[in-house]
Amino acid sequence: MTNSILNSTKKILGIAAEYKAFDLDIITHINSVFATLQQLGVGPVEGFMIDDEFPEWDAFLDGNVPLNQVKTYVFMRTKLVFDPPPNSFGISSMNDQIKEMEWRMMVLVDPPVVSTSTELL
Repeated sequence: MTNSILNSTKKILGIAAEYKAFDLDIITHINSVFATLQQLGVGPVEGFMIDDEFPEWDAFLDGNVPLNQVKTYVFMRTKLVFDPPPNSFGISSMNDQIKEMEWRMMVLVDPPVVSTSTELL
């Protein structure tokens, strides 16, 4: 499996890495997803973007294995914009999965504070 962000996203979309006709479109959508992730507090604080096939997932994930779900999130958000499912059921299912992944990633990067206090209010 390729570690290239662009090429792995193209693979999920069913586009060969060598086929470059849609690269600008796909890169634009991927960068929009990275902007959303930055707003969610996921990834580098200063944000992240790609310009070509050379940036790899490791540059974004920085060894944070629990954030591997970011890959699926980027794939799904990109597919939803670039090549959405043909019916509303597929779109609704993808949106539900995307919302769940957003919640899980936010909890991962900013876990809820658990009170250890035994005092009642």
